[in-house]
Amino acid sequence: MTEHASTLYAKLLGETAKISWQELQPFFARGQLLWVDGSIDLVEVARAVAEDEGAKVSAWLQVGQVAKVDEGRAEDYLARDPELWAVVVSPWVLIQERSIGATVH
Repeated sequence: MTEHASTLYAKLLGETAKISWQELQPFFARGQLLWVDGSIDLVEVARAVAEDEGAKVSAWLQVGQVAKVDEGRAEDYLARDPELWAVVVSPWVLIQERSIGATVH
């Protein structure tokens, strides 16, 4: 990782926070929510989106590790109200569900 990339990573890490699904619903309604699978680093995905690393982001999209939040996932979040973490990379809000005991990388 370059010095610039690591500085951006640290900045995004500092901007990552817990958030409720209720607070995220307006972003879902505008189509601005990206779901990130728990197997990959939320902040690294945010950094790649911010740096416009198309090949890396496309690879995650193709294998289903990153996706726009669809109606089914939204209904699931509404029903369960899980612990979600989010970071903003305008115009996107990237979210990831955290299991009990998990920490942000």
